[in-house]
Amino acid sequence: MKKTRLIFFALLLSLLSGCGTSSTVPITGRKQRLLVSNEQILSLSAQQYQQYLKESKLSTNAANAAMVKRVGQRLADAVVLYLRQHGRSNEVSQYKWEFNLVQNKQVNAFCMPGGKIIVYEGILPVTKDEASLAIVLGHEIAHAVAKHSAERISNAYKQQIGLNVIGSVAQGVGVNSGIVQLSTAVLGVGAQAWSSGFSRKQESEADRMGLVFAAMAGYNPEVAVAFWQRMSQATGGGSNSIFSDHPTDATRIKQIRGWLPEARRYYKPSSAVSVPKNK
Repeated sequence: MKKTRLIFFALLLSLLSGCGTSSTVPITGRKQRLLVSNEQILSLSAQQYQQYLKESKLSTNAANAAMVKRVGQRLADAVVLYLRQHGRSNEVSQYKWEFNLVQNKQVNAFCMPGGKIIVYEGILPVTKDEASLAIVLGHEIAHAVAKHSAERISNAYKQQIGLNVIGSVAQGVGVNSGIVQLSTAVLGVGAQAWSSGFSRKQESEADRMGLVFAAMAGYNPEVAVAFWQRMSQATGGGSNSIFSDHPTDATRIKQIRGWLPEARRYYKPSSAVSVPKNK
């Protein structure tokens, strides 16, 4: 019986690895195979986002909150423009952008699938200006655009943790319940979990994509090197910051310098991004 069950799991896992959807990450061109749908991911992240807002306090600093919304919207417009210019207009509707500054002293920010962005007040003394804030938000938004959370959950199907949930599905728990269990096991609980624990490959990918998005939004990508150096000094790569999952300082700065020529090609200083509304 045990052997039969293992064979069943192996067959089911094989079937899952052959299904799903093929996806190409914008800018980097890396290929992905996603075994969970956008609908499932967006539904789960939306629930946790609303719960997070209920449990958090929004910033009372109107000027800083307005800055976060302003920078965030310019980046969102840049993402929309990029997708439309590269034959991916069908993806635009996946994002319902929201930008919130919350009262939290941690040096952190994150973007959930679907474009829900949270910035902690604690990161603003490190960013210092809008251009550096754009580097942070560009990086976090890139995780969402690259579907890194969906990729993490999909990859879990190929590991032991996936077998456990597949077993639950096989026993009648249901596909959606299985996805919920798996996302919780892989990502953890809470809105922040959707933007932490990424692989170094994904973090580097988000760095590269974020530079391009910031440049397209009219922010000078050159500020990225100085910002990440300040970030390293401020956090020491601590576990409570977005720096903690990234490559080492030296590797990261070297990579960013290598990607700057690409980002410069997209850079046009401006106060706003013009996004066609009827395409």
